[in-house]
Amino acid sequence: MKIKSVLLLAGLGMMGNALADAPRNPISVHVLNTQTGKPSSGVKVDLEQQQSGKWVTLASKTTDTDGRIAAFYPEGKNFSAGEYRVTFHIGDYFQQQHQATFFPEVPVNFQVTNTQEHYHIPLLLSQYGFSTYRGS
Repeated sequence: MKIKSVLLLAGLGMMGNALADAPRNPISVHVLNTQTGKPSSGVKVDLEQQQSGKWVTLASKTTDTDGRIAAFYPEGKNFSAGEYRVTFHIGDYFQQQHQATFFPEVPVNFQVTNTQEHYHIPLLLSQYGFSTYRGS
């Protein structure tokens, strides 16, 4: 009985390491409302890639209760270098909050040069301003 417990615990330890080593989705976003100091849930965000001179939509998702889309890049699709764009539809978000905003959308273009890295795009927003940067 004691041996089985040790083997079970050892197996869980190995599985935990395997999960920690699993590849992470290459693109994520996070939206924070700087007026309220809280995450912005329910923000629609589009992910596009420039292909042959045109923007091609790869994914459209909505931020969760923590204002995040943790796995934005489509599963099973090869992640390639190039120019990408995330568009945050904050006009709809502020309308749901019964507030006006000057910016109906915030497009953020970014360049992927190393497909082994993670690209995190946070958006800090208010009704009349926004800021973004490359996060981790």
